[in-house]
Amino acid sequence: MGTCIGVYNLYKTAAGGNFLANEAAEAPAREPHVKVAGDHWHKWIEGRPMQMLLWSAIAISIGGIVQIMPMVFMESQVPKISTVTPYTPLELEGRDIYIREGCVGCHSQQVRPFRSETERYGEYSKSGEYIFDRPFLWGSKRTGPDLHREGGRYPDSWHYNHMIDPRTMSPGSIMPQYPHLADDELDLSLLPAKIAALRKLGTPYPEGFEDRAIADAQAQAKKIADKLKSEGVKDEGMETKEMMAIIAYLQRLGTDIKK
Repeated sequence: MGTCIGVYNLYKTAAGGNFLANEAAEAPAREPHVKVAGDHWHKWIEGRPMQMLLWSAIAISIGGIVQIMPMVFMESQVPKISTVTPYTPLELEGRDIYIREGCVGCHSQQVRPFRSETERYGEYSKSGEYIFDRPFLWGSKRTGPDLHREGGRYPDSWHYNHMIDPRTMSPGSIMPQYPHLADDELDLSLLPAKIAALRKLGTPYPEGFEDRAIADAQAQAKKIADKLKSEGVKDEGMETKEMMAIIAYLQRLGTDIKK
């Protein structure tokens, strides 16, 4: 209804006017700039838009570099927690699936240091817990709960059933279903390259770890599949499915400081 009224209003406005084919363009003459006492050098820049843009960009870049670069290159600026270790290969794959499926769009991964948050989610997040997260997934959107302390809270079968149909585990949930994760084969072909790239960025994976990363991921997936069977999930061939990777990742979240 509002759109219709708006269209009618535009029509009546246009119909009530008169078309003017040509209109003389008039403007007062530009007054010449006259220097006065007290003019400063920056007047020269302010009167020239392109120079103003250039020098502003240079000033902002210098300020940003001075502020940001020390935090990037000075390790002493980043607090370390001895129990925080890099993701296992399977957890790394699960993290990529978590990003791919858009989970990060509805769940934050940072418990703020407020009483209401710590009572609901657990210990507030420490900056040292994120030193191996590239990129970090803090987020601020909470359509669903914060997941940074999700690890170990529920058994593997809970996560399996929750991904198949969230309503079976959380009545009233608006989370979509992800049954394809139990059907799609887990592709580990890029895993060695991911390990090598993360090592170059500073993640302390040992030399040659990428050569055994696929076998490591397959072994962890087999353990999760065996555990699911012991918890009553009877699907066959689970150890090769993407579901194993995302369960591994969810069960890792926030567990380092619990050690």
